[in-house]
Amino acid sequence: MKLMSYQHAGRETWGVVVGDGVADLAARTGHATLADFIASPDFTRRDALVAGLKADAALADVKFLPVIPRPEKIVCAVRNYMDHHQEVLAAGMQRELSEQPPIFLRVWRSQTPHNGPIVRPHVSESLDWEGELAVIIGEGGRDIAEADAWKHVAGYSCYNDASIREWQFHAKQIASGKNFESTGGFGPWMVTADEIEPGRELKLEVRLNGETVQSSHTGHMIFSIPKLINYASTIFTLTPGDVIATGTPAGVGWSKKPPRFMKPGDQVEVEIEAVGLLRNTVVAQD
Repeated sequence: MKLMSYQHAGRETWGVVVGDGVADLAARTGHATLADFIASPDFTRRDALVAGLKADAALADVKFLPVIPRPEKIVCAVRNYMDHHQEVLAAGMQRELSEQPPIFLRVWRSQTPHNGPIVRPHVSESLDWEGELAVIIGEGGRDIAEADAWKHVAGYSCYNDASIREWQFHAKQIASGKNFESTGGFGPWMVTADEIEPGRELKLEVRLNGETVQSSHTGHMIFSIPKLINYASTIFTLTPGDVIATGTPAGVGWSKKPPRFMKPGDQVEVEIEAVGLLRNTVVAQD
């Protein structure tokens, strides 16, 4: 099942993808947001709730929103693919593998939806792409054991953790380069976890103006999804609708010789097997 947040007729809502359209579920279920639905007992009986529904609007006629428009937390993994770690070393950065997952947080205003703009800010021309698998938390909790982690996953989506590189390198913490407004592409929808076998290797590809710039699979992750959930939930309580961006593989623009960055007018796509395709166009900040 594919669930999405969107705007139609001037109203923010959410629903289920039906063919080339979407059926509005906010009124039908009484849950105002997708995160509210995920947190409710109704989420476990979603198949019965959507059975036989017809689309209320065509996907072409709605404005996509980030899958979870205002998550409490967006937890992002740093250098979580071995091929990316190796390219970082080859590019001259001194980094060692850590025993625990390095993470940082994004704010929700840094997100942008499928078909929405990724905004290159005035202060930089080093806007880089990072295609990632996003995990959306279903059942929340604290101190979640790795063995129990999969049951806390509501679903998966595509993420573009676009980065303002020189701001990322202002200090040893990197959050300043990861939180500029409308830089984190998130969408187009959430594929529910029952559609994808836990731990399945998923092909991940990023294309810039049609050219493949990243091509890998999730089997190259250094820290698994259960480990990321375990680690994050040790720090803070995970809540329904929280997002974990699981890291990017090799092929980022910063590591190329010479470096290559996104510029206004570029189109960037993140496609993940069994999940979907996230597309954004780069624009300059007004």
